[in-house]
Amino acid sequence: MENKILQSAYSPENFRKRGHQLIDQLADHLDKTLNEKYDKVIQWNLPEDEYVFWKKFLADGNQAHLFSEILKHTTHVHNPKYLGHQVSPPVPLGSLSGLISSLLNNGMAIYEMGMAPTAIERIITEFICSKIGYDNKSRGFLTSGGTLANLTALLSARKAKVAHDVWNDGSDRDLGIMVSEEAHYCVDRAARIMGLGDKGIIKIPATSVFNMNVSLLEEYYQKAINDGITVFAIVGSAPSTATGMYDDLKKIWTFAKNHNIWFHVDGAHGGASIFSAKYSHTVNGIDQADSVVIDGHKMMMMPTITTALLFKDGNHSHATFSQKADYLLNKSRDEDWYNLAKRTFECTKTMMATKMFSLLAIHGAELLAANVNRLCELTEEFAEMIR
Repeated sequence: MENKILQSAYSPENFRKRGHQLIDQLADHLDKTLNEKYDKVIQWNLPEDEYVFWKKFLADGNQAHLFSEILKHTTHVHNPKYLGHQVSPPVPLGSLSGLISSLLNNGMAIYEMGMAPTAIERIITEFICSKIGYDNKSRGFLTSGGTLANLTALLSARKAKVAHDVWNDGSDRDLGIMVSEEAHYCVDRAARIMGLGDKGIIKIPATSVFNMNVSLLEEYYQKAINDGITVFAIVGSAPSTATGMYDDLKKIWTFAKNHNIWFHVDGAHGGASIFSAKYSHTVNGIDQADSVVIDGHKMMMMPTITTALLFKDGNHSHATFSQKADYLLNKSRDEDWYNLAKRTFECTKTMMATKMFSLLAIHGAELLAANVNRLCELTEEFAEMIR
């Protein structure tokens, strides 16, 4: 390269030097955090003060202190005292895999822009599908977060269960979904993005233990029908975000089957129970769901942001979006699983599957079970302390 500033920015030796320094810093950070050598999980700063600090740093800060300052000004999720947020402390190997993704920068919209990560993603989603209890007709993909995954699942539900083609023709009819009042707000947000409005978000009251009151399903469904609403989906929480309570997925499935509506499970926070023989009972019935969302960055020790959207019938994973970008989305006679932009909201996305694949290849699936067990056991211990 002729331009010196570009040459310096892309220098392999500069990268090697800074990389070794950063890995040493992060390893020291892990040691201090895991062994509670820091006195706090976060060194709290007011938003305006934090803004001023970083603005000043950009203007005249010491670049040698950049990463150490970031470490000082962030939440230390690996600290044993870390509590109150659902993002997990990632396994360091997953973070290293994220570095590979960031450097190679394969966008994955089409196969030629992500050969290895596209194939790896299929292997990972097949693995998760098998743990759910799906057969080989199932399919899935990874996407950027539970919010986007739940929206995509509900779009798939509408495509499959609503008689007219809303995607291409629009709709002047009242459509609706059923969901617990304790469900994550992203389900409500997805419904509003889809134009369902207040009327189309049929919130089922919770029981005294904060899961969906399934005894009210028939009553609320019939009221919606009488109000002229076509109900096309019901969402079970596994679990709800605020309380950690799992809905009765088996009973929700029976209801959905009886009314021929789509059964979706938002397992973003706790769907990883499928990996634990001890706690998989919390998601009994998940294998009957038409679609399932599970976040890797919640109970699966992945860096943000890694979310799986799985379909019991893999055909639905291909049918959601019919939009055609002539330069990318040409139809093919065979199953076009390897051109992911046809199946997801995203065109460009990160090589997120490499993180999970690395974990399985090096540590094995036993690590997932061990982590779920540990988290649930800690929760039980905490509950006993409160009692």
